Amino acid sequence: MRGRHIVLGVTGSISCYKAIEVTSRLVQAGAIVDVAMTEHAAQFVRPLTFRSLTAREPYLSMWEPYADVGEAHVELARRADAMLIAPATASTLARLANGLADDQVSLTALATTAPLLVAPAMDGQMWENPATQANVEILKARGVQFLGPMQGRLASGRMGLGRLMEPERLVEELRWRLGREHGDLVGRRIVVSAGGTREAIDPVRYVGNRSSGKMGYAVAEAARDRGAEAVIVSTVSLPVPAGVRVVAVESALQMMEAVHRECADADALIMAGAVADYRPADAADQKIKRDKTGDMSIDLLENPDIIATTPIETKRGRLTKISFAAETQDLIANAKAKLTKKGARFVVANDVSATDAGFGVDNNRVTILDDEGGRADLPLMPKYDVGHAILDRVLPLLSPKK
Repeated sequence: MRGRHIVLGVTGSISCYKAIEVTSRLVQAGAIVDVAMTEHAAQFVRPLTFRSLTAREPYLSMWEPYADVGEAHVELARRADAMLIAPATASTLARLANGLADDQVSLTALATTAPLLVAPAMDGQMWENPATQANVEILKARGVQFLGPMQGRLASGRMGLGRLMEPERLVEELRWRLGREHGDLVGRRIVVSAGGTREAIDPVRYVGNRSSGKMGYAVAEAARDRGAEAVIVSTVSLPVPAGVRVVAVESALQMMEAVHRECADADALIMAGAVADYRPADAADQKIKRDKTGDMSIDLLENPDIIATTPIETKRGRLTKISFAAETQDLIANAKAKLTKKGARFVVANDVSATDAGFGVDNNRVTILDDEGGRADLPLMPKYDVGHAILDRVLPLLSPKK
């Protein structure tokens, strides 16, 4: 998203206020945002609000000259890497479907060759009206991408389909779709494991660990944003990122089976999941009751090493394997041992005993050790940024595309 030029079209809906958060999130993600507004939108949200967020003058009137451009709609259309109209009213959809261009939003939408995304917002009966649905079908046939609408409480107080998609999800959808157009991993398939495995003792209890899965999900989101087909093999129930497929598993054996299957047609495997080293030898069919002695022992079997047992040859060439090392002591020594043992190109090591990094938090501090003796110590940063740092190093290791 960083450095991408986004034109945000804002039209006259009560949900205009959500466009403020969309703008803020886009700017925080590093996008260059130009806002085009209709006169009706300005009745709900003042242009000054968008100017304050973007440090750029919003485009409102068709008749006012703008110092930085000639024909505003032509220049905006040319600059755009993508145009998102949020909210898009029923009137806006009708204008777009019929090629009408009588405000800054519809003018720019008609002129741009960049991907056009619309996020409808209107009352449920308006959305379901045959005229609106006919316009939607026309626009979809022309390649316009629809984000929503969503089910929920509407401005009328009724429940129905017509609610604007939430800003966080809108920006996530835009990230994904931009990645498909411009990303350096387009055409690649990346498999990421996430979360700690659960090894059953009985139907109630299990042997597990504290891994939240956040690091794995962040890596997958970063891969998606760079255009890759991202697959998460996960033991946790985090929100599914837009454009990412999640394969749900529980145990180490289930994860191994899923990883082997998914990697048969993959370019890279990033093992961010915390796999249990051992599992109970015999899981009870029913809940184990406390006996008179109060003591119980469990025989454990060693789990297979998933990354080491994953075949290196795939339909796409040689699989690039990346390992993780979650340690509480002797971080570098233990990570180097894993690098050699697992056949990975590099290992991502982190101290999970740190209070500001590791399990369950949104930031991480990692050291990357590669198979040629290289070392990179990364500062504390969001796990999403760690994901990009990992992928920066994965990219040159990938087999040539077939």
